[in-house]
Amino acid sequence: MRKFLVIIMLSLILSGSAYANPESIKKDGFVIPTNKWKDKIKIDENFQVNSPKDKIIIIFNHGSDVNDVKSKKCTWIRDLRNMAQLAGDKINGKEIMVYTHCQGQLEGDLGAKLGKIGMWMKKWEGPYPGTSKMDRRVEGNLDVINKFVKMGVPKKQIFMSGHSCGGWATLRLTAKYMEEVGGGISLMPACFWNLSKKFKVKKNGYEKAMEKFHKKYPGMAQWRQDQINLIKEGNAPVLIFTHPMDPYEGLTSDWMDDVPNFKRVVISEKKTVNGKKCNLAGSDWEGPVKDFHVINFADCFMHYHPLIKEYIASRL
Repeated sequence: MRKFLVIIMLSLILSGSAYANPESIKKDGFVIPTNKWKDKIKIDENFQVNSPKDKIIIIFNHGSDVNDVKSKKCTWIRDLRNMAQLAGDKINGKEIMVYTHCQGQLEGDLGAKLGKIGMWMKKWEGPYPGTSKMDRRVEGNLDVINKFVKMGVPKKQIFMSGHSCGGWATLRLTAKYMEEVGGGISLMPACFWNLSKKFKVKKNGYEKAMEKFHKKYPGMAQWRQDQINLIKEGNAPVLIFTHPMDPYEGLTSDWMDDVPNFKRVVISEKKTVNGKKCNLAGSDWEGPVKDFHVINFADCFMHYHPLIKEYIASRL
């Protein structure tokens, strides 16, 4: 009887998970343009660009719920809804195309060695051995960029973009390979756990929080700092969006203000943007935003679309 109950409970959990995430997208392709925020998103898997010199390509990189190991997940419809609003728009007579790039199958050398939570163990003190998943994400994006260039798309009309770990990958790529793209648009960049919330940055302050982070997870903390140093040295002209209520890097992003070419936009200090409440995809497509790490997926974030297009125009 007990075994039967366990089976029933597992079935409910699995079916519940499937129902909770019915919109997962695990493929590369162009986001079909839409003018309605609530429209379902469709992906065109054909890697074709007609009249490439008249196109602006935004490569969108998804976030991740794991750091250095493989994931079965890539992105969801809600993640791409705002990008679908930009697709089809024109800047200086050139049409925007948004390409979603799935990299969940990638794995870093440390992740392969220690497993899913290995790098979060105190015993790992670094330095990172070999090639990380983040490095492989950067390399993968370079491959896609080169394919677009071979098609005839000018480099200055290709923009790297991404959310969370994808936003961090955007900072990494532009820092080292800015000459390969027109620019970068980083949305809530983060890839090192929910630092703001976990280490109570708001209550304890940044320095004490980071001191605790370095003491508890020395390898991970130093790895993060090494990447920040690389990004700072790159001094790439990128557009970055953060929110102080983001539990990940919301209150640990002030270092970005020290990079001269960065244009960092603090989305809001509140739960609204420009006085508008922020709604996110829910069962009725109108659920309120509760996790501000994903506020860039909300309808209120469209307030910043003109700024994004202004940035792109400045880089053409």
